[in-house]
Amino acid sequence: MRAHSTVFERNAPDRAVVDRALAGSAAGAFWLEDTRSERVGYAPLQHDATADLVVVGGGYAGLWTALRALERDPGARVILLEAETVGWAASGRNGGFCEASLTHGEPNGALRWPDEMDLLERLGVENLRAIEETIARYDIECDFTLSGILAVATEPHQVAWLQGDASSEEPEEFLSLDAVRQEIDSPTYLAGWWERGRCATLHPAKLALGLARAVTALGGTIHEHTAVRRLDDGSAHVEVVTDRGTISAPRVALATNAFPSLLKRNRLMTVPVYDFVLATEPLSQSQLDTVGWLNRQGVADIGNRFHYYRMTADDRIVFGGGAPTYRLGRKVKPEYEDHPEAYRTVASDFLVTFPQLEDIRFSHHWGGAIDTDSRFCAFFGVARGGKVAYAAGFTGLGVGASRFAADVMLDQLAGLQTERTELKMVRDRPWPFPPEPATTLSVNLTQWSLTRADHREGRRNLLLKTMRALGLGFET
Repeated sequence: MRAHSTVFERNAPDRAVVDRALAGSAAGAFWLEDTRSERVGYAPLQHDATADLVVVGGGYAGLWTALRALERDPGARVILLEAETVGWAASGRNGGFCEASLTHGEPNGALRWPDEMDLLERLGVENLRAIEETIARYDIECDFTLSGILAVATEPHQVAWLQGDASSEEPEEFLSLDAVRQEIDSPTYLAGWWERGRCATLHPAKLALGLARAVTALGGTIHEHTAVRRLDDGSAHVEVVTDRGTISAPRVALATNAFPSLLKRNRLMTVPVYDFVLATEPLSQSQLDTVGWLNRQGVADIGNRFHYYRMTADDRIVFGGGAPTYRLGRKVKPEYEDHPEAYRTVASDFLVTFPQLEDIRFSHHWGGAIDTDSRFCAFFGVARGGKVAYAAGFTGLGVGASRFAADVMLDQLAGLQTERTELKMVRDRPWPFPPEPATTLSVNLTQWSLTRADHREGRRNLLLKTMRALGLGFET
């Protein structure tokens, strides 16, 4: 079959137009910069201590775990440790999509756990509703808007995928070319599928800071700039050894995600894949009028090298995806965020999507590491005789799924058998990645294959078909 170019290649703007749009943009996540004045510093650990629960990691998974532990047991001594500052990594750099799905979409879950999908879908919706209720209960101002997500087809063969969905489930969600462009005016859109009520957009950093405030308001303790070095076994406790002291606790929850695991068994389970994001300056009223977007849905196109984007409360467009990058060695390094060609690719794809915004300027550009595992959704487990629980591998879905993960870990640490812990999705363990340099070769070959599929009307090569048969990779 002859390969063809994608719409983003056929209609790519001149490089000078792209460079002009990027000129002057600040390196750094818009969300983090926007909340700089709201940050409350939490003192590093000053001395050895004891606790009922130690949570390692100050992103969403760790914050939700600390908060849910205190809600379950208001008298518990809960200490959260963060090597940098609360929400500084993926939790402050993502696109701000909070989805109901726990499996990175129904097709991805149905491939692996078809008998559980009804239950997983119900638990996911309940989890999203609980997030909304928590935000209201603790008065967390994070621009939470339950506006749904609009999946858009940008190539003819993708229209058939969406029409297939329409014939089997809820046809009122399918939007024809005219209907989808009435929602958002992009010449790239050929059709759409608006899934209402199962996805919210929010301000990621404001959510993280609000969760931290709720934790401390309930009596929990947060220590920033406190790096955990290792876990030592005690008779009935785990000794959490940091660079500033040791905390002894009978229960430990690990929420380190893209960073190296403190457990040897998990060292090969995830890889940090860098994604790149842009934020525009606030759109003027005339610019808004050319785009539409009155319902302010989150948007994602459905190619393999997909993009995701949304409006902010102050009328910026945050636009990411399309240029994922993995570096040899599984490292998370600040210098990996300095990737000019990746930002040019993202900017070019933005300008193809919205050519009427040719004169737009990007105010911020940033990158961040996604904790990617081989099944594209979180995995769970316990170690050290049930005293340590962990969750990792959210693969870009952690804004919502991290709260569910918190409850799984707390159930496991309490030795409870619950609807959550009995899920095959929770009990199954994904395939690990191979040691280097095989990981780099396999990740790059997979990305090449996915790009090739986008150029061949979605048809997957033997590698991708084999991976699917083995339950590996991402099923769109």
